[in-house]
Amino acid sequence: MLLSLTVHEYAHAWTAARLGDDTAERLGRLTLNPIPHIDPVGTLLLPALSVIFPGMPFFGWARPVPVDPTRFRRDVSMGAGMALTALAGPASNVLLAFLSAALFGLGYRFGVLVDQPAIRALLGSMMTLNLVLAIFNLVPIPPLDGSRFVDWLLPYRYRDAWHAVQQFSPFLLIGLFYLAPLFLSGPMGLASELLERFLSFVAGA
Repeated sequence: MLLSLTVHEYAHAWTAARLGDDTAERLGRLTLNPIPHIDPVGTLLLPALSVIFPGMPFFGWARPVPVDPTRFRRDVSMGAGMALTALAGPASNVLLAFLSAALFGLGYRFGVLVDQPAIRALLGSMMTLNLVLAIFNLVPIPPLDGSRFVDWLLPYRYRDAWHAVQQFSPFLLIGLFYLAPLFLSGPMGLASELLERFLSFVAGA
């Protein structure tokens, strides 16, 4: 969880910097050091409680990376820049999931993981966790990353309604958290199937 959240926030900061906004970099957030990204509750407390109480859902978050869209380059609109910066987080988790699958497949192809159940468990958890983080963060509910695409693409005539919906974001997030298996099972199943096919290809199965 710590590795996945750190890479997720680093990807936000890196993309913002490439688009011209160095706010995160100046605040020390353009780093793979997990400490600047840690949120005491979301990164430490909740994951720890889920380990102590196995029935509790495993969930967490890191400190959001600050982004100032007014500092983007002139050739990048604020809406597009925010959407691209937001997309970088879930994209980094997808990349981690496929990297873990590649290591898993190569480990089986060359017989490295046959007697390494702990490494197999770690790579399996990395695959699943990063897919969940990517898909969950793409849900268009503020402050999740998917909401940035709505901000960018929504026609102006619907903006007032969208802003009204945003007022209920905390309640929508709570509902999504409890109903996540229902809403995310379809996308998660498709993503898992694709990842398994990639793993099998790498493993030579």
